[in-house]
Amino acid sequence: MKTQFKLFTLAAGLSLSATTAFAEDSSDPIVIPTHNWSSQIVMSHVVGQIFESMGTNVEYVSTDSQAVYESVRLGDVTLELEVWEGAFGNSFRAAQEKGGIVDAGDHDAITREDWWYPSWTKDACPGLPDWEALNACKAEFVTPETGDNGRFLGGPVDWLKHDAERVEALDMDFTVVNAGSASALWAEVAAAEKTKRPVVIFNWTPNFVEALYPGEFVEFPKWEEGCDTDPSVGPNPDATYDCGNPANGYLKKAAWEGMEEKWPAAYKTLTEVSFTNPQIAEMAKLVDIDEMEPEEAAAAWLESNEDVWKPWVAGGA
Repeated sequence: MKTQFKLFTLAAGLSLSATTAFAEDSSDPIVIPTHNWSSQIVMSHVVGQIFESMGTNVEYVSTDSQAVYESVRLGDVTLELEVWEGAFGNSFRAAQEKGGIVDAGDHDAITREDWWYPSWTKDACPGLPDWEALNACKAEFVTPETGDNGRFLGGPVDWLKHDAERVEALDMDFTVVNAGSASALWAEVAAAEKTKRPVVIFNWTPNFVEALYPGEFVEFPKWEEGCDTDPSVGPNPDATYDCGNPANGYLKKAAWEGMEEKWPAAYKTLTEVSFTNPQIAEMAKLVDIDEMEPEEAAAAWLESNEDVWKPWVAGGA
């Protein structure tokens, strides 16, 4: 596959050279951050390989998914490809207020990030997806590590989902246990499927998991602007985070404000990049299910989707 990737990149570079030669992009590398979930890592390599096919140098760095917005603002990294409204909207807006980071446009994908359960869980807790049903059947979710409380398996701590604050604000009889990685979440569901054990975990869409394990998001009080910052917004007048996450969230791209001047062709291409929910789920599947390396997954996706990405390239393909 590595040989195929090299051949693909060379061929793509030759086919696009005529349309991108006019662009005077810097020879300095575009620095693309990668985080700790598969779709973002593969998408980063997909876009990076597109840039390389245009003759642009690319470098990848592993970066914290919240701190990255400050890094983009300062120009330490060049862009961010997955700005999830629910998880990173606050960090993105805070960086925008300081200056140095620009909105590079939305993906077509619609996002949701919240508590989720596989379909068999509803058999044990039929009041779902209403969040109040969880307290009524908390015994179904009790584990030795949570005592008398039900167990909610959240994402890694650095995803900052404020699940513990929500549990407290809504007086839920649940204890939040944080998984060490996204793969630990999927392992939990796979293990639970064997005995149809009820589980509730953090999940999101777009994600390949929804194709493997049909399920539903828990329906908390509807998201309202300010429920995460103003106690007067939401059902509990004395607490924040007394609501669900946005059910139809955006997925944006962000860039260092100097990118357009330094790499004009690459910046123009970045603004054209727009992935759909199925495309992003497929990227994650190539790594998490098909067990490909991210670089190989990106090359395979590009080879199979030339009709999608070639029109994004500055000057056309």
